[in-house]
Amino acid sequence: MAANAIDQTRRMLSLVTYLRERPGAHVSDVARAFGITEDELISDLDVLPMCGTSFRGGDLLDIDTDGDRIWWHNPDDVAEPLRLAADEATALLVAARAVATLPGLREGDRQALLRATAKLETAAGEAAGASARLSVTFESEGGVFAEVDRAISERRRLWLRYYSPARDELTEREVDPIRLFAVGHTYMEAWCRLSEARRTFRLDRVAEIRLLDAPAAPPELELRDLSAGLVQPSADDPEVVVEVGPGGRWVAEYYPHDSAEELPDGGLRITLRTPAPASLRRLALRLGGDGRIVSPPELADSARSAAREALAAYGDDV
Repeated sequence: MAANAIDQTRRMLSLVTYLRERPGAHVSDVARAFGITEDELISDLDVLPMCGTSFRGGDLLDIDTDGDRIWWHNPDDVAEPLRLAADEATALLVAARAVATLPGLREGDRQALLRATAKLETAAGEAAGASARLSVTFESEGGVFAEVDRAISERRRLWLRYYSPARDELTEREVDPIRLFAVGHTYMEAWCRLSEARRTFRLDRVAEIRLLDAPAAPPELELRDLSAGLVQPSADDPEVVVEVGPGGRWVAEYYPHDSAEELPDGGLRITLRTPAPASLRRLALRLGGDGRIVSPPELADSARSAAREALAAYGDDV
């Protein structure tokens, strides 16, 4: 099960101390020590070099790996105590107080955060007073994340109202959450009781969420490797070109694609690959006047025929 954001932050802080004391540590040994996969460890190592006591290159963590061993190159002075400027302390205090109000945050994590905030307030002095006059309200995704994180921790089922832009509809369903992950956006992987299959839900498309008393019991599933992206079309899959107007730009966000070229009218010319091009006829019908399939020609003809049949059926009903 993937670690949540709080667990990942704790792990990365521990990694700094661990690696500093073990130059040349083997990737496999470090991953085993932290109970994560080697891919997850490498992902953490990609982030750590962007951290440090300031944004100046000499103050950032200098860590690299050859895929087998991990090396720490910083001199000892990189570990000097961090000193925050007044604006940095204010931003940190405001963010900490906001996170502490998230619904569904584990109580132990909330109390730990509040204790850390109190210590920071004491150290910040006058900056703490300025931060008390500021507040942050999280968008709905923050609350959804907290509820999903709690459901995973407590192994409980969730009820969702979920928006699908491809079908332009809201559906209600119960799901057994499996993990949270981020690939551009934040997603929940879960076992959907409506479709009786594994499904992936983007958190910012969850219109409503409720934690249920029923225990979550997803079947034993092998977690997918998402290092190359959420959806991974093959280079051998047929190429499809779709042109959309301004109202159809969501297609580039929803469908993995090779390219998306801007058009003069504010639309996009999108090139993508799919093992089943015929499945995109529904996309063409959904787009209506906001887009069309350009190629391959046989798919474009098929989509136009489907549209004519839909219009004819609508006319008969009228």
